Amino acid sequence: MNAPTEAKYLLTLQDRYTVEEGRIYLNGMQALVRLMLDQHRADRRNGLDTAGLVSGYPGSPVGGVDDEMLANRELLAQHQVVFQPGLNEELAATAIFGSQTLQSVPEAKHDGVYGLWYGKSPGVDRAADAFRHANFRGVGRNGGVLCVAGDDPHARSTIYPSDSNLVFASFLMPVLAPGNIQEVLDFGLHGYALSRASGLWVGFKLVTDVADSCASALVGPERVQPVLPQVEWEGKPFAPALRVNEAGPPMLQAERQIVGAQLEVAREYARLNGLNRITVNPPQARIGLLTGGKTYYDLRQALHDLGLDDAALEAAGIRILTLGMLYPVEPGIVQEFARGLDEIIVVEDKRAFLELALKDLLYAGEHRPAVVGKHDELGRDLFPAHGELSADVIARVLRARLGAKLALTAPCAQAARGIIPVQAIAGRTPYFCSGCPHNRSLRVPEGSVVGAGIGCHVMALWMGNVFGNVTGYTQMGGEGAQWVGLAPFTGTKHFFQNLGDGTFHHSGSLAIRFAIAAGTNITYKVLYNKAVAMTGGQDVTGAMSVPAMVEMLRAEGVKRVIVTTDEPQKYAGGKAASAEVWHRDRLVEAEEALAATPGVTVLINDQQCAAEKRRLRRRGKLEYKPKTVFINERVCEGCGDCGRKSNCLSVQPVATEFGRKTQIHQSSCNQDFSCLDGDCPSFLTVEAAGSDARPPKRQAVPFPSDVLLPAPVSSVIGEHFSACLMGIGGTGVVTVNQILGTAAFLDGRKVQTYDHTGSSQKGGAVISHLKILPQGEDAAPTLSKGSADLYLAFDALVGVNADNLSLAAPERTIAVVSTTQVPTGQMVSDVAASRYPALDALAERIAAASRAERNVFLDAQHVAERLLGDHMASNLLLVGVAWQLGALPIRAEAIEAAIRLNGVQRDMNLAAFRWGRLYVADQARVEAALREDKVAAPVLTLAPEAQEIIDSVGASGALLEALRIRVPELIAYQDAAYARRYAEVIARVRQAGPDALALAVARNLYKLMAIKDEYEVARLHLEPAAQQALQASFGPGARIAWHFHPTFLRSLGVKKKLKLGAWFRPALQVLRAMKAVRGTSLDFLGMTRVRRVERALVPHYLALVDALLPRLDAGTLPLALELAEAPDMVRGYEDVKLANVTAYLARMDHLQRQLGLRVPLAPELAGSAFDPVATTPASA
Repeated sequence: MNAPTEAKYLLTLQDRYTVEEGRIYLNGMQALVRLMLDQHRADRRNGLDTAGLVSGYPGSPVGGVDDEMLANRELLAQHQVVFQPGLNEELAATAIFGSQTLQSVPEAKHDGVYGLWYGKSPGVDRAADAFRHANFRGVGRNGGVLCVAGDDPHARSTIYPSDSNLVFASFLMPVLAPGNIQEVLDFGLHGYALSRASGLWVGFKLVTDVADSCASALVGPERVQPVLPQVEWEGKPFAPALRVNEAGPPMLQAERQIVGAQLEVAREYARLNGLNRITVNPPQARIGLLTGGKTYYDLRQALHDLGLDDAALEAAGIRILTLGMLYPVEPGIVQEFARGLDEIIVVEDKRAFLELALKDLLYAGEHRPAVVGKHDELGRDLFPAHGELSADVIARVLRARLGAKLALTAPCAQAARGIIPVQAIAGRTPYFCSGCPHNRSLRVPEGSVVGAGIGCHVMALWMGNVFGNVTGYTQMGGEGAQWVGLAPFTGTKHFFQNLGDGTFHHSGSLAIRFAIAAGTNITYKVLYNKAVAMTGGQDVTGAMSVPAMVEMLRAEGVKRVIVTTDEPQKYAGGKAASAEVWHRDRLVEAEEALAATPGVTVLINDQQCAAEKRRLRRRGKLEYKPKTVFINERVCEGCGDCGRKSNCLSVQPVATEFGRKTQIHQSSCNQDFSCLDGDCPSFLTVEAAGSDARPPKRQAVPFPSDVLLPAPVSSVIGEHFSACLMGIGGTGVVTVNQILGTAAFLDGRKVQTYDHTGSSQKGGAVISHLKILPQGEDAAPTLSKGSADLYLAFDALVGVNADNLSLAAPERTIAVVSTTQVPTGQMVSDVAASRYPALDALAERIAAASRAERNVFLDAQHVAERLLGDHMASNLLLVGVAWQLGALPIRAEAIEAAIRLNGVQRDMNLAAFRWGRLYVADQARVEAALREDKVAAPVLTLAPEAQEIIDSVGASGALLEALRIRVPELIAYQDAAYARRYAEVIARVRQAGPDALALAVARNLYKLMAIKDEYEVARLHLEPAAQQALQASFGPGARIAWHFHPTFLRSLGVKKKLKLGAWFRPALQVLRAMKAVRGTSLDFLGMTRVRRVERALVPHYLALVDALLPRLDAGTLPLALELAEAPDMVRGYEDVKLANVTAYLARMDHLQRQLGLRVPLAPELAGSAFDPVATTPASA
């Protein structure tokens, strides 16, 4: 039986594995490691010399098992536990079976081997045949097997919702369902004892909410003491035996024995060891609630939300039974539970399982209470058989069913208030990491039909047509087989199929063999990234080198193989075995060549996973490339072409005086450099002087030594505390939750955390929950609606998500929100179609769902980069803000101790927490530090000539400031006469209309007049401010190279940019001086089409403005402003600009017609043909 163990609070992370008695803090994956150690310890105490074997295949929610096993390999070895990752789930299960046959071969080294198989629910399906075989054969003496199935009933981290109950039961395997971390440890030890006693493999249902949670748990030698059952079979005590060599007819006897004896052992084991518990048992109970596994804790959370604690349940006559063993159901506990009840409500997720077993057990009895679950007595829907059965759903159903009977007065949280309505805005969906190889490798020739696959690259499904006409995906290992079935019935002649290298080694190579056997025309794109990146970046088990893959594929019958890579120099002679090696820049060319080859062809794109590169660089195991990309914002047009070409999240829009531009976010850049392919001359590459090739990093500002931070007044009411943390995957949200959970544990609190990640860790929304409870109280690890005391939004876009906001309550929740505008993937790849929402609107929505007067909104990334030198410090900065607000009931000393225990960037994170506290305690001091750190803007001294031109306009306010910046620029661009023409137009507009219109014309006329031709680009690159910025970031000895693709070189057939170093500076100086020939007969650089179009746009815009002014009144002003601001659409260089000009002219035509204007197009613009009807923007 389970014996209580006195809690001893531990202080090091390794204690979760090494201390044999006390209270520890760990997550679901770590609990599995601890289980393997504890089983060895238990066997050793019982005089057995056993070993352990762990094998499986990673996948959410058990994607971190192998990481934890590998991180603790030495400790596992000390306990004779071997970790052998499986090539796939089926082979891993077969390896576990092999360990059970230890005594059937000579020279056994141990008394037995206990095995642990792990895999996500689809992996259970894949390994079904292996499981069925193995369970019929049994387990070895002193062995035993647990099969850990990562179930994701709500599809938070998997492709589809999953449930392994019925699958395991169909194999005749007992099924244990731990509902929290404590039960993972306890049921795990019981599972091995049960497996040995029954001779059966044991299913272990580990759902996402448990696998991805952290909690404190008690451990100790006396905690789990299995009581072994004695069952008679055919007149004598039953003892299981391993059936190593039995096959055929003897398996009929095996089935008879499993059903008649071995499952009976399982039932008796559950009875003797209390795996199923009646947790609330009033003597006069009339209503029963039956549940099991994790759903029990959701039920208790729902009852708490309804105001029903144990005393209230006793008074209401409600009995609760929770089943730790879902199959086979123990009849004795069910009959005891049902005695005297009028009705039983079965609360279980997914399909009816326990409900059917309960009805079957009670049907033949004398006492048959009404049993409802998925449907009520009249067949109406009750609990859903689909989706997530959360505490909120359970509370809603129970309130509707029992509210009248129990006179419930406490409404469930979501009924207490209306959900704050949130209009649809740009969401944050998972996206490829910065520099991800898939940003390039998934591109295909225009019009291609593509099959997606399982892995990171499946995200191509929701990225539009960037990567071809993507038409569905298959299960892991089936990639391309769907085309074998489709090809005979379509006129489409060819198909591209994406296939990750992890999947190739798992089972995908068989799909290629099938396509070859079928004679199908298909090109497999093997994405060789050297990691199983979707589940944590593990090494690919059994990985072959690229040359070995080439030889295997050719031997199988592949007609042609081409290897593309970003590092072709690593292949001697341009060959990988028999395959040609091309630079990745020729990817589409290679695909076209392979598509033209009949039969099965393969393209292997060899480029390492960007996230893994980043991890390796941070650990000092991979050198930084001695090159950094920098964008001159003055030259940049903000057209987004670099984002389209690179699809990279580090290519980010930035607001400047001259409109939206683009910058490289250096902290997140993974040095892929695909952004250099953008059709734009604003890019520079910089190589810093010296041996340190790392990108430049701002120096941290020391935290003031004289500050004594005051203790805040707590805002938390009562013993219960809940926090919702949310942000962007890959930015440390989960780490912060782990730190806070550890801190609460060190503070002596009962704590539970949960992290919702899965594919969202790839740039999508990550949600974490933190709960602090009274000792001894049971609850779900997830928050109910309206229950958040703290709403910690590390990203405002995720913060305004309706599901997340529903966790907040205006009378309860304090929100701490970062207002940093981090673009989504869509904003990067299509800047014209998607803009970041107005921050005021986001703040208003969050304020409406929270205690607005206590909230704090802060550009945390800006503060972190300024004061701490790294944007990754922003999350703990906000934690400091929350703590100083009194919104986080954990001692500051405990939080700082947890930061030290975490060990990563310790000093920076400690300083971040303290700066956040100071922001609340003395905001003025933090703002003063930010001002001191900020590089002072140069004082703008105007030449008399420029001042006279500006004064002639008679402007003030924002208009005056705009002119003070733009008039000197136009003088530098051309001359004073050119600037005076500009000022005269602004003066006319100002006299005819409001300053808002004059300001719009001032900004947009400047944009059209300051054409970024070769002369202007040279001037902007040579500006002292640009040179000073580079030197400040990279040092005076940095080597700079410009990346140009001039118009006149294009006309000569040059297809790619040229990298031009310092030697080209004199040429830039000459070009800058040549502005005098601009627009003259000597301007040979201005004879191209794009230059003629650019020059024609100026008089066209002026004519429109002149035609507009006489018609200006209050009614036409909104349209006039739109017309004045329309040139902002004219962005980019060369073909990008010409395409935008076409859209701009269509927009102008539409506005003219609305305003009753008619300004004809010049011949140069008439050449930018557009259909005035077809190209009118839909929004108009």
